[in-house]
Parts: sequence; C-alpha cells; structure tokens
Amino acid sequence: MKVAVMTDSNAGIKPDEAAKLGIYLTYTPIIIDGEVFYQETNLTQEEFYTQLAGDKDITTSMPSPGDVMDMWDKLLEEGYDEVVYVPLSSGLSNSCHTAIQLAEDYDGKVQVVDDHRISVTMRQSVLDAKWMADNEKSAKEIKEALEANAYNSVIFLTVDDLKYLKKGGRVTPAAAALGAVLNIKPVLTTVGGKFDALEKVRGMKKGIAKMLDYSEDFVNKMLEEHDIEKIRIGAAGSFSKQEDADAWYHQVKERFSDVADIYYDPLSFVVGTHTGPEAVGMGVSVILRDE
Repeated sequence: MKVAVMTDSNAGIKPDEAAKLGIYLTYTPIIIDGEVFYQETNLTQEEFYTQLAGDKDITTSMPSPGDVMDMWDKLLEEGYDEVVYVPLSSGLSNSCHTAIQLAEDYDGKVQVVDDHRISVTMRQSVLDAKWMADNEKSAKEIKEALEANAYNSVIFLTVDDLKYLKKGGRVTPAAAALGAVLNIKPVLTTVGGKFDALEKVRGMKKGIAKMLDYSEDFVNKMLEEHDIEKIRIGAAGSFSKQEDADAWYHQVKERFSDVADIYYDPLSFVVGTHTGPEAVGMGVSVILRDE
C-alpha cells in the first residue's frame, strides 16, 4: 500500500522542505487589495507584514476545491493507492469540512484528517502522517491515529496590537481602544478552534512570561502519560525580521532545555492576519512517530 501525504500551507512546511520530505502541498490564498498571493511562493514574511502594518485590505480564503481534487487525482494516477490529507483545523476554516465532502467521491482512497491543529502543532501531525505512511499504515489507520492524538497539543499566543483582533471581530472596538491606552496584552490559547483569552497582562514582557508558564504546565501534564522524547515544542511568531524570530526561538530553547526538539516556524498568514505583526506564540505537541 503506497500512501501519499498532503497538507496545506498552514502547516508551515515550505515548498523546498516538502519536496525533500516527500509531502505534497496545496496553498491558502491571501487576498491583498483584491490581488491573490500565496504564502512562501509569491509573498514573503516581510512583504506580508509590511502590507498588514500598512492597513491594506487583507483577507484569506481556503484552498481551491478544484486544486485540491486535481492533486488527489494526480497522486492516485501517478502510483499512489491512497491519499491522507491534513488541512487546517475545522474549527478555524471551512476547508476541512469541504474536503471531507469532496473525499466522499473517492471510495475511501482519500482520507481527510480533522485533528484540530494549526501552525507548529499541525506540522507535527503531518510529519507523523508521513512516518506512518512510510511504515505501511493505511490512509484510514493514519487518519484514526492522528484524530485520536489531536488534543495532545496546544498553542499559546500573545499579540502586540489588539487592532487586528478587532478587525476580525475577536475583540470589541472599546476593548481594543482601552487595551492600547493601558498597554494590555492578552494571553490566548487554542486547540484548533477559536482563540480563548486565558488572562490579560500589562506589556509584552509579562505576556511572554505568562505564555511560557502556561506552556510549561502543559508539558508537565503531557509528561504524566508520555515520555519526554515524544514532546515537541514549536516557537512561532509573526516577525518580519529574522533576528526577532531567532531571539524568541532561543528564549524558548533556554526555558525548555530538557526537551530535545525545539524549532521555530513563522505563524501562517491565516493566523497572522488576525494577530498582526510581532505576535509571539508557541505550540506543544505529543508525536506518534519514533525518531
């Protein structure tokens, strides 16, 4: 049984990395003043956040159903027996529900995974899927394993400017205005659905400290049932400058020095549209693969 693994650009896997890993990508459209762009293909991190900070009209859409089905067809025609597709969480986009409906016409050869993940935690699901595919698991077995492991993950986030959450209807205009005056930063969390506020603090420094504390609590919770070798921590952010991303990565690495695999991935542009520039985040995941 030869199983292809496919995901979308929200997993943070770049095209060259996907090609090296043998993972297939579809892309989420980013619409800026009516013009369509695609993350890491014709729109860089710096370009995107410059446009966002300039108050351009920016919206996102789900990958084209036609493009998704075309890739499924191509993979099945080119020698794969089955396809596992890991899209953005159903709690954040309609793309997952749409893909599930489209897959009904493929007689079980296409399995769509709804594992409620995004960004750095979604990345780990895709890598797990590829490992299982390489170890002769069927598409259905992979789907079931990923969905069973879905909630062994979490993302924490704090934002620098509430106006982007206001634009998306996540906070009221009054709350955003008050937050700007008082320098209030929310500490947010998600497990693939809406972002919920855990608490509000004064200043980014305190927000980051709280986020690290929450992450450590979750790691300790996961260690009650899982070995530390199964824990992955992803630092994430919406930085336009690489030195800012590097500084955040090293701060996370210093705090969690006992966790072997700590990595950095930029937040997807879908998330970045709502968080704005200079948002800081991290995700904790339990993996299924052996490394």
